[in-house]
Amino acid sequence: MARNTALLLLSLLFYGWSEPTYIFIMIFSIAVDYTCGYLVSVYRDTKPKKAKMALVASVILNLAVLFFFKYVDFFIENLKSIPIFSYLQPLGIKLPVGISFYTFQTMSYTLDIYLGKAKVQKNILSFGSYVTMFPQLIAGPIVRYSEVDEALRRRIHSVSYAANGTRRFICGLAKKVLLANNAGVMYQQFAEGIAENPSVLGAWLGVIFYAFQIYFDFSGYSDMAIGLGYILGFNFPENFNYPYISKSITEFWRRWHITLSSWFREYVYVPLGGNRKGVVRTCLNLLIVWFLTGFWHGASWNFVLWGLYFCALLIAEKLFLNRLLSKIPRLFSHIYAMIFILFGWYIFISCDLTNPIEYLRSMFTGPFVSSYSLYQLVRSLVFVAVLSVASTPIPKKIYQRYADKTVVKVVLCIAIPFLLLLSTAYLVDSSYNPFLYFRF
Repeated sequence: MARNTALLLLSLLFYGWSEPTYIFIMIFSIAVDYTCGYLVSVYRDTKPKKAKMALVASVILNLAVLFFFKYVDFFIENLKSIPIFSYLQPLGIKLPVGISFYTFQTMSYTLDIYLGKAKVQKNILSFGSYVTMFPQLIAGPIVRYSEVDEALRRRIHSVSYAANGTRRFICGLAKKVLLANNAGVMYQQFAEGIAENPSVLGAWLGVIFYAFQIYFDFSGYSDMAIGLGYILGFNFPENFNYPYISKSITEFWRRWHITLSSWFREYVYVPLGGNRKGVVRTCLNLLIVWFLTGFWHGASWNFVLWGLYFCALLIAEKLFLNRLLSKIPRLFSHIYAMIFILFGWYIFISCDLTNPIEYLRSMFTGPFVSSYSLYQLVRSLVFVAVLSVASTPIPKKIYQRYADKTVVKVVLCIAIPFLLLLSTAYLVDSSYNPFLYFRF
């Protein structure tokens, strides 16, 4: 009880350090879902209608808060294009950091109690520590209550567990600072230089560097969160499983942002009927899920288009493409997957580009190579090789194979502190580089 209370207070302090006003939104979410979860548990077996009313209240109140802060200005901006609504003005509301993550997380508690997948937490302080848990509060992974229920009630700490957590945290920090940030610099150079030096190679290299940036940025944060969880006695779910080795779009989404995909599958896709009601209904269910997935990422049409783009690919694979992919060499299926994944990242970043149409044109027309793109490619070849290898399971497999060797243990003891020192040096010397998913 004392540990959960301390975790709650520290988490609120952590969140409120940059946004003290928005602490009250989080406290509101705690109060709503604690109350609704308790009512669902009381009435679920005896008065199911009342239990459903409590569940609906939880979902509506949570989504209302998320809608107000994240989407109200988006709808106002779009309504302004209609003459009768031209008088509307955006509210200019600042988006609370991580609201999409902790809203889905706290909603899952009430949903799981209703579905009989979680036990009610009667202590509001312990429940509050789950909602506000600072390691993964801002950018995931999305942790369902049932996954930490036992640890909230009774958790065990050990030196080896804390050591593993520390190593995982430092590796995540290195991913963010050494790999993601530098890949982001290269992406910005190509994005800004494409107007003066257009080329197919330059445009695709820009997208490739962004793909590396968002992967190492987001998976780095997840590693840091999981590492801190180990130190605190929690076992958070994995959020990434080397998505860029995928041989299809279906496989990619089983490996990328795993906890979000699981959330939509458990609470939207399956309740809608999943794939149990025929091909047409399955396609409709996928359309709903991927529209919501895209919209979850941001209040902008490019995110909606991004979700629908992957929806179309997933439906095509489900209907016929998977059969074709299973008959061709794995190298070609991997190339197919990566081309469509990279184009998806173009859609994802199109709202941030100065001239997205010009960038798109450069990806497919005009000169294939320019002196600028060739120079940038040659000077970054080693870095590209490091990024490529680091995004595969190769380093992990090598470590696991030789982990018992004394020399490997010595190297690890030197490498981990060195990564921490190098990452710290980069942080001190660099400008502010927040995690990309903070804005979602």
